[in-house]
Formats: sequence, C-alpha cells, structure tokens
Amino acid sequence: MKVAAIIAEYNPLHNGHEFQIKRAKQLTGADFVIVIMSGDFTQRGVPAVIDKYERTRMALNAGADLVFELPLYYSCSSAEYFASGAVNLINKIGIVDYLVFGSECGDIKILTDIADVLNKRKSELSDIIHTLVKEGMSYPMARVRAVEEAIPNSYEHVEAMNYPNNILGFEYIRALKQFESNIIPITNLRIGAGYHDRMMDNPICSSLAIRSSLEETGKLDRIRSQVPFHVYKILEEKYDKSFPVLNSDISSILKYKLLLDEGKGYEEYLDISPSFSDKIIKNLNKYESYSQFCELLKSKDITYVRVARNLLHILLNIKKDSMKNYKENGYIFYARILGFKKSSDEVLSALKANSSIPIISKLADARHQLTPIGMEMLETDIQAAHIYDTIVSEKYNVPTVSEFSREIVIL
Repeated sequence: MKVAAIIAEYNPLHNGHEFQIKRAKQLTGADFVIVIMSGDFTQRGVPAVIDKYERTRMALNAGADLVFELPLYYSCSSAEYFASGAVNLINKIGIVDYLVFGSECGDIKILTDIADVLNKRKSELSDIIHTLVKEGMSYPMARVRAVEEAIPNSYEHVEAMNYPNNILGFEYIRALKQFESNIIPITNLRIGAGYHDRMMDNPICSSLAIRSSLEETGKLDRIRSQVPFHVYKILEEKYDKSFPVLNSDISSILKYKLLLDEGKGYEEYLDISPSFSDKIIKNLNKYESYSQFCELLKSKDITYVRVARNLLHILLNIKKDSMKNYKENGYIFYARILGFKKSSDEVLSALKANSSIPIISKLADARHQLTPIGMEMLETDIQAAHIYDTIVSEKYNVPTVSEFSREIVIL
C-alpha cells in the first residue's frame, strides 16, 4: 500500500485543488491520498469561509480518502511552524510514503537547495536576518537577502522565495529533514492563477479570488465555474445558513478580546514583540474593524498577513510559552480525524498498527487517550471551533453546535 499526503486549507476547495488530489495519485502511484487540513481558522489570520466539516466533505468528494485536522497552533502560524506541525503529524502517523505539494517553480531541486541552506547555516543566516530586520526590512525580504548571500549565482533561488507556495514547499522539505523523515517530497507545477491573484477570468483561480468575490458581490453565481460541481452544491446548500464567514465577521469579538487584554499588553501571545504590543495599545482607540486595524498596524517591517496572524493569536489565545512547550516535547500529540471514505478501511487499519500518536475519532474519548500536554493542545482546537461556531450562530441566527456533538464525515 502506498500513501500520499497533501497539506491544505481548501478555503474553499476549487478546481485546482481537485486537480492536485488526482495528480498526487498519478505522480506517486499512491493507493490512498490523505489530507492534513486547517480547521476553522487559517494561516492568513482569518476565519475559514466555511466550516471544517463542509471543507472535509469537499476534500473527500474531490478524491481524498482521509482528512485529519491540523492543530490550531500550527494552522494559524507562520510558514515554518505551519510546515513543521503538518510534517510532524504525517511523519508520526507512520503510513505516508510521499508528501505532494504544488509550487510556482515546480522544481524540487531549487526548493531543496533553499531548505538545505536554511537548515545547515541557520545560526549564520539568523544573525543576518536579525540585523536586516532591525534596519527596517521585513522578515520575508531579510530572509531572501540572507539566502542570496549564502548561495552563489542564486537568481533562481531568490526568485523562488518570492512566491507563497514555494515558501511552503521549502519549509516542508526543511521539516522533513529536521525530523529525519523517510517521506519523499514531490512538487508539481502550480497551474492557473497565482496565490494572491484576485481575478476570476481563469478556469483555475485562487481561493483568495473566490473569497474576495463572495465578500464584494455576495453572489454565488460568479464562482460557479471556479469550483467543482459537488463543491458548488455544498456552498449553495449552506449559503445564508452558515456560509460565508468573512473577515469582517470577527471584528467585534476581536475588539472585545483586545480591550480585555489591554491592561496587561499582548506580549504573551505568539510572535508579538513588546513594540508591536505597544503599537496595538496606542492605536486601539482607532479600531473600526478587523481589516481596517490590520491596515493601520502594518508597516515596512511587519506585513499585513503577519499583523492578521498576530491578532488572531490574541483572539484564540495562542501563546509563546505553549508553543515552546509543544516544540520541546514533540510538536504533535494526536491525529484527529475529520472524515474518511468507507473504502479506506485498509488505510485506517494501517493507522492503528503504525501510528506513534493516538488517533482521535471521538472527542469524548480523548481524555483517556492523551497526555496532559496533548489534551491542552486539543482543548485549544475545541475552543477555537466554539468561537467559530459562535460567529456563525450570531451572523445567521442559528443555534450553536458543540464540537463534542459533531460527527466525523463519512462518505
């Protein structure tokens, strides 16, 4: 049995994602494809446009055989943490042969070169990056400059580092090497529109374009050709009932949390420096909405997306000390199943035989399966799901649903 893994958000799943799932099987000859998917909040620092259970249904309909949830601490973090958490998870479940991901360059050697430099010369590059950031350069640009100095004739490498899927790609490879994994990384060239492209004139547009269209027009018809038919049916069924959840929908609850913590500051939260904490406090009286506040706080050295992630860390109680504790004790402590196909019995049996971490299928049983540190991490996931459900409940005037009463999606 061969198993390929894909790490994804599917926010929402579009034509390019369905193509990638099918392509993963073609490239690897895999019998099964499993997906490690972000929960209800994503790496860009925003809520998912539709909940994780419906996105799981989309993934299974698109060809995936099994979907796991990537714990919140990694799904809402920088590319390095995002990749480290996801790769650690697929490594520990013990059944994955290949990690397949899309990239703008489509060249595994270029991405591996970058990963090797970042791993082997970490201390030296960190000093260069730290100096450049102190001079006012953004972290992403400082890292590009450091790699440019480390790799002779590095035009292709520098170019590659300017694209988001490439960045995730070399972070996946870094993590595989860090954890001494035998999983083979395979990249395929990303097709269609770019990650940041908001245009809808391509048969394979970006998830950002789809979300932007929904936010700007409020109409489903415009995205009909951009998503598989089975995805459109789900979106149509849930429209104005629990979907769409937009960035603006977290504005009030985020302001409440910022006001709640104003007196002590925000330095305890992941990635937030003393100066950024002071900046939030100084500008809190100018808060109008989530997006407006992100724009207000961004600067030359802190990008909009990093600001958004930092604010989400505050909202969801993602703390520095907890992340440090998780890293020091093994990163991942469970694998929570969100959904699977009935035809995936073989892969489920293999999981039971090979996984070095507990497989969570029922939340009610988790306390009997997990160590205290694992339970702490899972409780953060559950709390985030309840926050998301509260946002949906208030927006669409529907009853809240406890995460403990949710059932695994089975097709």
